[in-house]
Amino acid sequence: MAQSTETTDWVSRFADEVIEESERRAPGKPVVVASGLSPSGPIHLGNLREVMTPHLVADEIRRRGHQVRHLISWDDYDRYRKVPAGIAGVDETWARHIGKPLTSVPAPQGSPHPNWAEHFKAAMVEALAELGVEFDGISQTAQYTSGVYREQILHAMKHRGDIDAVLAQYRTKKGPAKKQSQKPVDEAELEAAEGSGAANEDDGSSGAAGYFPYKPYCGNCEKDLTTVTSYVDDTTELSYTCNECGFSETVRLNEFNRGKLVWKVDWPMRWAFEGVVFEPSGVDHSSPGSSFQVGGQIVGIFGGKQPIGPMYAFVGISGMAKMSSSKGGVPTPGDALKIMEPQILRWLYARRRPNQSFKIAFDQEIQRLYDEWDKLDGKVADGSALPADVAAHSRAVRTAAGELPRTTRPLPYRTLASVADITAGHQDQALRILSELDPENPLAALDEARPRYDKAEAWINTQVPADQRTIVRDEPDAELLKSLDEASQQSLRLLLDGLAEHWSLDGLTHLVYGVPKVQAGFSADATPKELPAEIKTAQRTFFALLYHLLVGRDTGPRLPTLLLAVGQERVRRLLGE
Repeated sequence: MAQSTETTDWVSRFADEVIEESERRAPGKPVVVASGLSPSGPIHLGNLREVMTPHLVADEIRRRGHQVRHLISWDDYDRYRKVPAGIAGVDETWARHIGKPLTSVPAPQGSPHPNWAEHFKAAMVEALAELGVEFDGISQTAQYTSGVYREQILHAMKHRGDIDAVLAQYRTKKGPAKKQSQKPVDEAELEAAEGSGAANEDDGSSGAAGYFPYKPYCGNCEKDLTTVTSYVDDTTELSYTCNECGFSETVRLNEFNRGKLVWKVDWPMRWAFEGVVFEPSGVDHSSPGSSFQVGGQIVGIFGGKQPIGPMYAFVGISGMAKMSSSKGGVPTPGDALKIMEPQILRWLYARRRPNQSFKIAFDQEIQRLYDEWDKLDGKVADGSALPADVAAHSRAVRTAAGELPRTTRPLPYRTLASVADITAGHQDQALRILSELDPENPLAALDEARPRYDKAEAWINTQVPADQRTIVRDEPDAELLKSLDEASQQSLRLLLDGLAEHWSLDGLTHLVYGVPKVQAGFSADATPKELPAEIKTAQRTFFALLYHLLVGRDTGPRLPTLLLAVGQERVRRLLGE
């Protein structure tokens, strides 16, 4: 199979490596890449990198004609660790479920889903569908409770001494040992670490009976606050006591399905079980003693190999620190897709190497981002884009399965946002304004500007503070109009005289920038290089005057768009004609 011509981007380089490694490990079999997500709360845009990194690599491998499986392990059998802040329908009473599997916790009030995990999983599945991400989902609840991992559990218990020896290398030493500098562990590690009353809980249960890498959920209260008190290899008889409710029982592990391997053992077990070749890990997984590092040694106990894969950096939001799903109000992929098209969101993850952090804009920066995207779109169309930019663009707009749905007439996002702002939901008004942007090729129906128009409208309605919304004056500001000096009156007259002739987006842009030039004795077509610096000051003064007369503020949407939105007749009235 011919190699992709898009060899200049990080995705192609990883695809080369993964194909080669897969052929070495499992010749002739589908390539396996993996992601893991915990539906312990809203699955945020930082978690999305855990999916998008292998997705992009898997998609490139598919484009080259290879079979590939992208597994997403839903860690829904993890313990419910704490009550997340800011989730509607959840209060302190939910704390009574701490320690139960996520699939045994009720969904937030009003949810149509059967449990906590399914509630948060559903939103992510919907977002991934819109993003064009093809995957095989694996519920860890289903895997564990149906006995799929029984042999792996028995193997781990038989080799618990070997596992303990690996983990012992990383356990915190008592005494004046040198303190390691280590980044905070992530959600999965915290969930494991807080899951038991024993020391080194993320490693497993250690006590007088020895070390055990398996933790049962209590047969009475369903919580994992249990301690294994004995285990017999020959019979697989396991005894445990619940530290929460006092319940105890003895079971045969070769037929018992209500428990799971601890996190640092569970993850490498799955690598071996699924034959995972590529899986990225967050920077918090890659610090000394963390799960990816330790897993690289434990996986051999299960007869497997550690996947190759990059350490990925954090994703932030404009004006916000590192995201954590334990905090309320953290934006999710679904939130982002309300205000931006899937191509744009895919592009943000495709154009940056996994070890590069980046931010996703929910503020005014989204307008600049769209301008950058539209510029790239044009360069790709005319053949002037750089190869790496072409590759990132290609990965944004299509997958191996085909093109993602796109807006027929991709008008500038900032223009659409301004129109949505000014028209406040009146679609007939929005169509009138948008059809006047380009009189030679008018927009025939609002659907031609969708879904981009809907995304821009959602951004205005959900992300722009009320005091920044645009409200056009009902009546002229008579007092301000009376107080204008001769120069200001002349500038308004020049604008009004040119309105009819320049009534289009480009025409009005030329007109509003040209008025101060003409007043100063220059041609309206003069370029910035031909003009003195004070012209810029004059333009700012003129713009501020127009904003005050039209919307009662110093600033607002771009003036050409604002003028179109207000309409020629109303503009003339508000400007004192």
